[in-house]
Amino acid sequence: MNLAAPPPRPVSDAAIFAIERPHPKLWTYYLLCCIPALLFPPVAVVLGLVNHFRYQTMRYRFDAEGIHMRWGLLFRREVILNYARIQDIHLVSNFVERWLGLARIQIQTASGSATPEMTLEGILEFEPLRDFLYGRMRGIHPVKTATSPATPPPLAGAIAAASVNSVGVEPELAQLLTAVTAELTELRRELRNTRRQS
Repeated sequence: MNLAAPPPRPVSDAAIFAIERPHPKLWTYYLLCCIPALLFPPVAVVLGLVNHFRYQTMRYRFDAEGIHMRWGLLFRREVILNYARIQDIHLVSNFVERWLGLARIQIQTASGSATPEMTLEGILEFEPLRDFLYGRMRGIHPVKTATSPATPPPLAGAIAAASVNSVGVEPELAQLLTAVTAELTELRRELRNTRRQS
């Protein structure tokens, strides 16, 4: 019997860009965190109110440039983080979060602070989101428009054209760049076909 966890489902960029609010399970988690404070009712009330306003005002926005996160009622906080500034990403979850299917995604930058720059909470698809952030951090961007297989990618074609037209570039180098462009185009086509078949 195989007890290994199934691989995470792939989540499209459009689904990630559509995330605007934390999942309602985050409110359940906040309520469960208030239970130990019931021994001191005033502390439980304050903690409950703080968590309630945090949950109700928390908003996310993912776009092509970075992540925007804001929360707070009286003291409003907003953090805008470009993907290029991300240095490290951690998934953190305690027992209750794992039971609810949640995890916190802690994002650190090169600011030198020991605490994370941003913590994304209440995300059910945390592993695909982490993979998406790693890809953006490394500069991997999805192709915006579908190009026909016969047409080379615009960047590769521009490099080959520039090398042919540049002064002082050897014809052998231009031929080599054209061959590399053609091979990369063929690899991209094969990858696309493999993904469609699986």
